[in-house]
Amino acid sequence: MQVFTPKDIAKEPTNKYLAVLVAAKYARVLNEFPRVPGRSGEKKLTTRALEELSSDHLDYRIVPRRRGGE
Repeated sequence: MQVFTPKDIAKEPTNKYLAVLVAAKYARVLNEFPRVPGRSGEKKLTTRALEELSSDHLDYRIVPRRRGGE
């Protein structure tokens, strides 16, 4: 099992919590793709998302949140 430290994950964003949220959302996107049945040894989706985020293969942008009354 690979262990990701906060320094590994938070290279691009300076906030480790933001990095985990980005990886979790990306893992949900990966879950929508079909998987090959019977393929053993496949990594978990969260591990794949964290690997791509820590290796700078995942690009994202932060969109400011809109307020309901404005």
